[in-house]
Amino acid sequence: MLQVGLIKENFEAYVTQLQKRNIEAKPLLDEVLALDEKRRNTQASMDDKLAESNKLSKEIGMLFKSGEGAKANDLKAQTGALKEETKQLGETLAEVQEELSKLLYTLPNIPHPSVPAGNSDEDNEEIFVEGEIPKLPEGALPHWELAKKYDLIDFELGVKITGAGFPVYKGKGARLQRALINYFLDKNTQAGYKEVQVPHLVNTESGFGTGQLPDKEGQMYHVGGDDLYLIPTGEIPITNIFRGELLQESDLPIKYTGYTPCFRREAGSYGAHVRGLNRLHQFDKVEIVRVEHPDNSYAVLDGMVEHVKDILRELKLPYRVLRLCGGDLGFTSALTFDFELFSTAQDRWLEISSVSNFETFQANRLKLRFKDSDGKNKLAHTLNGSSLALPRVLAGILENYQTAEGIDIPEVLIPYCGFDKIS
Repeated sequence: MLQVGLIKENFEAYVTQLQKRNIEAKPLLDEVLALDEKRRNTQASMDDKLAESNKLSKEIGMLFKSGEGAKANDLKAQTGALKEETKQLGETLAEVQEELSKLLYTLPNIPHPSVPAGNSDEDNEEIFVEGEIPKLPEGALPHWELAKKYDLIDFELGVKITGAGFPVYKGKGARLQRALINYFLDKNTQAGYKEVQVPHLVNTESGFGTGQLPDKEGQMYHVGGDDLYLIPTGEIPITNIFRGELLQESDLPIKYTGYTPCFRREAGSYGAHVRGLNRLHQFDKVEIVRVEHPDNSYAVLDGMVEHVKDILRELKLPYRVLRLCGGDLGFTSALTFDFELFSTAQDRWLEISSVSNFETFQANRLKLRFKDSDGKNKLAHTLNGSSLALPRVLAGILENYQTAEGIDIPEVLIPYCGFDKIS
């Protein structure tokens, strides 16, 4: 959530930067400042009335003690009127604060200056490409055909049990899935991330804290009887560990990783681009989350990008890194780098990770602060990244490692799988 004080200080810059998101922000920011002015004026009036009422109450007590009851009763009538005015001001203040909060919750984060302008993913900026695209044997198959051929994943059985987008992993497919989870977690813990296991359902406060609510409410599965949400990403429960916390500067940095299933009610569509593992309603993901000092967060973001690169190098998968444009940038993010791997059998790039810096946007919603060396409370910076989302990584391995004799397993995964080939 944007801070009103910073909107006031950086008004023109914020208007310019939000244009990168294709938002005409000036009327919205004007409304924020007008509501804040009304809030402050109402608060000042209420404080004045309270001070006057307290002063009169003291005078009334002194008048009664000195036997001047008539004067005291006259003042009591005045305090009654002041209390009614104070009550009305309090109600007005609550209404204005609620209106201001609702408006602030609808405003996205300010893009970092390096974010390119653009309308969609076609305007994202490719900044890095690495890895050799393999030459596949004649008759190479997409992963959904390979999964059927080698009995690795049963998409139809998932439809029977639940519905489309809920696959059943079987045999070596399930073991390869588990191997990837363990490999990703090991890579993250070796890099200094503390592993946590977190709930897969969250309350409304957690959804608001990291910015999924109210922005993505329609994409989340809601458990109505308990007013809980199935998580669309492990970022939500892991980051909300720190909701309402006042940390010490010496506590930073904080580095957490965790594996969770993820659930997303994404709008259904058809065609090869959403077939198989390309788009699911339930999928597995290993997440990395960091809480950082504001001075360090962009150097840390670069380090997180390098960490994901290292994993993809070890898997020997061809990939590229994109800097997202304003029109494709997530609601809460100031700067995001997307990773995509090349699916040779599908002849297309598949998104497998997003690594983002949210600056103080989430921390302000979470009330996540730290006490600096001068004893002042400051908002921390939060960052997160997929390290990694499994479905498309698995799809990329099946497709890019297929041979005429079967599917080879990336060397780094063999100790985790217990086999080196699927045939």
